[in-house]
Amino acid sequence: MPAKDAFHNIVKTALEKEEWFISHDPYPLQAGTLELYIDLGAEKVIAAEKQGQKIAVEIKSFLNPSKITELYAALGQFIIYRMALQQQEPERILYLAVPVSVYN
Repeated sequence: MPAKDAFHNIVKTALEKEEWFISHDPYPLQAGTLELYIDLGAEKVIAAEKQGQKIAVEIKSFLNPSKITELYAALGQFIIYRMALQQQEPERILYLAVPVSVYN
């Protein structure tokens, strides 16, 4: 099991406050012979007559002094996870959670 990012619990709590049900912590993926783990899997029921939304969230803290190196690693990981997720559970949408300072 991979180590949790520094902001793991903050992102998890934020999702729960928005009424997401954390279904996986972490969300396991299989890509050929590789075992991958997205930080969180969550589900939210929109309405009784609609199917629920499903998401997976990869959390990146960007604590390394080189933000560009962190960005390259995060994007590469995101692309690999997205490809594997499309094979395993295509209805689940993958998000990348980053600090506001990195997003802006």
